[in-house]
Amino acid sequence: MTKNSRANFGSKLGVILASAGSAVGLGNIWRFPYETGNHGGAAFILVYIGCVLFFGIPIMVAEFSIGRHSRSNTARAYQKLAPGTHWRWVGRMGVLAGFLILGYYSVVAGWTLDYIVQAASNSFAGQTANGFIAAFNNLTANPWRPALWMLAFMLMTHFIVVKGVEKGIEQSSKIMMPMLFILLIILAICAVSLPGAGNGIKFLLQPDFSKVDGNVLLGAMGQAFFSLSLGMGCLCTYASYFRKDVNLPKTALNVGIIDTMVAILSGFIIFPAAFSVGLQPDAGPSLLFITLPNVFQQAFGGVPWLAVILSIMFYVLLALAALTSTISLHEVVTAYLHEEFDMTRRKAAILVTTGCSIIGVLCSLSLGVGKELTIFGMTLFDFFDFLTAKIMLPLGGFFIAIFTGWFLDKHIVWEEVSNNGTLKKSIYRSWLFLLKYVAPIGIAFIFVNELGLLK
Repeated sequence: MTKNSRANFGSKLGVILASAGSAVGLGNIWRFPYETGNHGGAAFILVYIGCVLFFGIPIMVAEFSIGRHSRSNTARAYQKLAPGTHWRWVGRMGVLAGFLILGYYSVVAGWTLDYIVQAASNSFAGQTANGFIAAFNNLTANPWRPALWMLAFMLMTHFIVVKGVEKGIEQSSKIMMPMLFILLIILAICAVSLPGAGNGIKFLLQPDFSKVDGNVLLGAMGQAFFSLSLGMGCLCTYASYFRKDVNLPKTALNVGIIDTMVAILSGFIIFPAAFSVGLQPDAGPSLLFITLPNVFQQAFGGVPWLAVILSIMFYVLLALAALTSTISLHEVVTAYLHEEFDMTRRKAAILVTTGCSIIGVLCSLSLGVGKELTIFGMTLFDFFDFLTAKIMLPLGGFFIAIFTGWFLDKHIVWEEVSNNGTLKKSIYRSWLFLLKYVAPIGIAFIFVNELGLLK
């Protein structure tokens, strides 16, 4: 593809929905409520919103600026903006992070498809809490069933990416993001109408500032960083398809608002439903695949058809959230191969799908029959999660802030961020201060905290 024939998003709405889809994922629906539950309810939400505004959005604008000005994939972007320097490795690290994350993330995404089928077949009916635990453990330990669902999810992602930027990514985002919000609202209405749901709503909205300490701030910054998909090349790659009339700060603000709304709406599903049946939210897969099926069964089991419908809707919601993220991760690597190695888009996508499917199968097996094979004491699944989430992404975000704030030509930065001078200089200076000083220091604290060096 030549520079002049490079694809673009067809509309500003498509830009916002596709970028928001990249940010919205499974982490919004399980990690955010879990962090909220552990860190003072509404107090954590207020701190988190502050971190999004003063920490996440400045870096997002920086990533957008790098992508749009370079009009290139993440790896080539830094080569074009800083030729002959080592900055190119920041872009390449983003591509590698996207590749590895897509490999293991698709395993969890595949579980959502399995649970849609289980919900539709009414397999949850009559199960006890121990039954849900056993069912989930049987799924993850099975040598072929989760791998097949992972491959099915990978193929869904592949076919959307192959169709291209406007007809594939943009059109799918325009369908999936509204569907996701509709499902969130319906499920939230059902959850808050349950007997005893008021305690969950109170917990979500009534701040407990006694729990706010340094760990809460670090937790909120980490959640904002990972929730917004910063440092993995997705936003930079998508921005390379932005037209010149796209207002970057406004787009970043809209993405941050949508991402936060999804997280908070998820809280309105999980907290009222869990509190109504006397359960506390938990972390990770156990929340999505053990606790919540139990909640649906206890809360709505008296009306079997309603329990089935709401269970299906919830796991469809999870699948949509996962799919909008896997599409962006796939596109990061596909664009890189397509442009750097002069491949057709279809061939590049096939290579990405094949490579990530191999990683996905190995990660899936590492949770069952292959769990004895470890790297630094971690299963392959846990190792890739640690390598990307705790090392590669924080480093990527840190260097994006340093590159844009300190190294990139200030005229390029002003042109991109100000939308050719239409942004007030006072707002621009405030953004630049946050990017140059606040964001790198915040990321550095997150990095050392995630590695356990502050404990």
